[in-house]
Amino acid sequence: MLRFSYFVVMIRKIGFLMLLLFVCSSYAQIGGKYTYEFLNLVTSPRQAALGGKVLTNNDWDTSQALYNPSAINEEMDGQLALNFVNYFADINYGGLSYAKSFGEKKHLIAAGITYVDYGSFNGYDNNGVSTGEFSGNEFALTVGYKYNVPNSDLKIGANGKFISSKLETYSSIGAALDLAALYEFKESNSVLTLVASNIGGQFTAYEDTKEKIPFHVDLAFAKELDNLPLKWHVVYENLQQFDLSFENPNRGEQDLDGNVTPENISVFNKFMQHLVIGGELFHGKALNLRLGYNFRRGHELKIVDNRVFAGITAGFGLKLNKFRINYAFQKFSAAANVHTFGLNINLK
Repeated sequence: MLRFSYFVVMIRKIGFLMLLLFVCSSYAQIGGKYTYEFLNLVTSPRQAALGGKVLTNNDWDTSQALYNPSAINEEMDGQLALNFVNYFADINYGGLSYAKSFGEKKHLIAAGITYVDYGSFNGYDNNGVSTGEFSGNEFALTVGYKYNVPNSDLKIGANGKFISSKLETYSSIGAALDLAALYEFKESNSVLTLVASNIGGQFTAYEDTKEKIPFHVDLAFAKELDNLPLKWHVVYENLQQFDLSFENPNRGEQDLDGNVTPENISVFNKFMQHLVIGGELFHGKALNLRLGYNFRRGHELKIVDNRVFAGITAGFGLKLNKFRINYAFQKFSAAANVHTFGLNINLK
């Protein structure tokens, strides 16, 4: 019972601190139904700047392989990506990814790790007596491979994930698969991809009951324009569930008698909450400018009668010889902004 109180205290703190970050990543965060929520975090500043979710960067960016294995390609060979985010209250998360060819360069494997360090917490027993500090952290080790379908522009890929989570003295181990397909329309410089993420579960639970992990299916499209140095991305996320919305009691309408009418979320609004859009100016050049918008984040984190521009993302990329420096800014609320930093190194 004593240890269980530690666990409850920490879960409450983590839930409060991570609410703004997780609320729009996927349907799995709504209501806190699932474990291993960190699997939906985006550690890449390039993806973060393009709305917070991108699946169509089929170029040098090895970070993309961790989220879409069918995007693995020859440009990733020898590329190392290091990403870091310093979040609120000493919470840090980030990732590392690398791709390498083998077998006379006929095969290419991408691997990486994503992690979250929740920092230190003060523990108390049921009587409020301090029991010292404890910590929590989670990580996922990912290995991916892509197969080119012969005589076709279709690519299919798979990621295998080993997942570990430790929250105070409670720990859990799990595994998952990502399955993906990507088709290149070379004549129109466009890409269409479908990704099913986090197919799996827990091997060992924190206690007695095994929990579900945040499975989701996403559809994405990208096109590089012919007469303008711009590549734009569109993601329709969480195909497995149409209604991702929740009613905010602060947005209800109250009449003169004190009766409250709940917020009415239209079918069109529910449809739009699946969309993430982004654009990369000067794609493929030494300097890239990026801008994006996450519709669900913008809707769920907006404040009544106060414009806070939640959902807006922006960033840039700068190439210096074999190095690429990337930065992203994500707007969550008037008091909550997230900065993401990344370094890509060409080791070939």
